[in-house]
Amino acid sequence: MKNVLKELVGGKALIFIIVLGLGGSFQNGFHLTAISSPSPYIQSFINSSWTYHYGDVPGEKTVTFIWSAVVALYAFGGLIGSMTFRLLTSHLGRKGTMLLNSTIAVVASVIMYISKPSYSFELILVARFLFGFIAGLGGNVHVIYLGESSPKKIRGMVTLTASTFSSLGKLAGQFAVLREILGREEWWNILLCIPTFFCVVQLAVLPFFPDAPRYILIEKGNTEQCRKALQCLWGPGDYKLEIEDMSEEQAFIGEEHNKSLLDLLKDKHLRWPVLSLLVITGCIQFSGVSAVTVFSFNIFLEAGIPEDKVRYVTLGIGASEVIISITCGLFIESVGRRALMWTGFGGMSVIMALITVTLYLKDYSPVIPYITVILIFLFIIFHEAGPAGIAPSLANELFIQSYRPAAFVFTGFLRWLGFTILGFIFPFLIAVLKSLSFVLFSCVCLIAALYVFFILPETKGKTPLEISREFKNIRVCGSSKEDVMCLETKL
Repeated sequence: MKNVLKELVGGKALIFIIVLGLGGSFQNGFHLTAISSPSPYIQSFINSSWTYHYGDVPGEKTVTFIWSAVVALYAFGGLIGSMTFRLLTSHLGRKGTMLLNSTIAVVASVIMYISKPSYSFELILVARFLFGFIAGLGGNVHVIYLGESSPKKIRGMVTLTASTFSSLGKLAGQFAVLREILGREEWWNILLCIPTFFCVVQLAVLPFFPDAPRYILIEKGNTEQCRKALQCLWGPGDYKLEIEDMSEEQAFIGEEHNKSLLDLLKDKHLRWPVLSLLVITGCIQFSGVSAVTVFSFNIFLEAGIPEDKVRYVTLGIGASEVIISITCGLFIESVGRRALMWTGFGGMSVIMALITVTLYLKDYSPVIPYITVILIFLFIIFHEAGPAGIAPSLANELFIQSYRPAAFVFTGFLRWLGFTILGFIFPFLIAVLKSLSFVLFSCVCLIAALYVFFILPETKGKTPLEISREFKNIRVCGSSKEDVMCLETKL
């Protein structure tokens, strides 16, 4: 631990991580939690602004439709932002794309702020799309920038800070919506602009930091500039081993840079890494995290917690996410990614099954709702300690430089598409299956745990080329006579 802290303060790495995090995944975390509390105020504003511009009172269905668009446009913007990632990073680099992302965030905040005095709900729609865009683009840039800037021996811990800042953003959003802070009707437009302050800080500070060292050497071919970038971030040294690893990868890639998403999906040598991203990202989206978030308010009420105190309990959930994310970062390099991932998914599967039982038995004993509350906290702990913390770094570690941007486009597409689909089908799922829907989430988590345990190789302390060789040891073999398929892996 002392060596890790020494590396973080040996150069400017600690400041770099903080600045990058506040303008990166922090933004998405804040907007995910901050939008729910002012929703009645925004719907009331939609009603009044429609009357102001069109002279008649809109119907309830009209207001509901516009509010649904406000919510959906964030997810759609995230999907578009993640899909533009490869194009922008190939032309602007990691740093340039992050600076562009923060600039768009400032524009979005100006639009959101003036929507209220101009009585324009249309501007809210535009701002929400742009907020989603920066969440989709910035989240990807944040993770790849960290992964390509950190030494491989602490790469997991550094990359996991993206998840930590996302949790910090959620906590900040939960704190900001308190009535004592900004949770009042007259301040909702200011509330939704708060995180952009950190984007302004990033615009002021990030230009003094270098671009990602791996990007500088492998894609730009500048070894000396790469060494200077490493020294700036991590302190004095020749970084011979790091540069040798990058040079080996550069030689392996040759001139084939910036492969497209189609190239990624068509390459038969990358089927296992692509399948791994598909399984893990998809299972996280349908693991039940969104369901727990939606149901937590009602469950806390049923547990006997006064309605005016429920917001403070949700602050406890947000705080636990941050603490567990930081704790996971301290152990990731010693325990390894694979162990944290499969135990996290396994624990989530068991807890989802138990939540199904407690929701079914909630009327039989006044103690049962309290047990459900405890299970929710445990679910968040397992989620943050495993999948939420490890998954963002997978695209960084499983793919070489030429395919890495396309891999981030793929994961971004899966994440935001899953977010959109779940938002549409979850209400119907609950209406049909009720508490049994949590059994479905439990099965999804179990599938992910089994896949990680039996298939996914450990990536700790390995270069992308070494991890690629690990995947090559996984193969399907069979006897044509017996028509039996067997999966071989050394894990």
